[in-house]
Amino acid sequence: MKKILVICATLALTLAMAAPAFADDAAATYKAKCQVCHGPDGKGSAAGQKMGAKPFSELKSSEAEQIKATKEGKNKMPKFEGKLTDDEIKALIAFTKTLK
Repeated sequence: MKKILVICATLALTLAMAAPAFADDAAATYKAKCQVCHGPDGKGSAAGQKMGAKPFSELKSSEAEQIKATKEGKNKMPKFEGKLTDDEIKALIAFTKTLK
């Protein structure tokens, strides 16, 4: 029983330490791949607004629709399938929710 508690505590600590790193990776991915059009605050850069990028706060799409748009591209947004993993895309979508 003691061994199980030690394993659970170790796993919980590992996950707690990994979450901030995962968030940092998503922020870095956003800055490298998305910020040029969507802006640092998710409201859209001047260039992005001219191409139709809407502020994240105005998005009504589901998470599944956002994942699909990120993978396949939408309007003038390029596709990122094959450039980002599914986990990176999910982390990126979660990160954009912090910009609303």
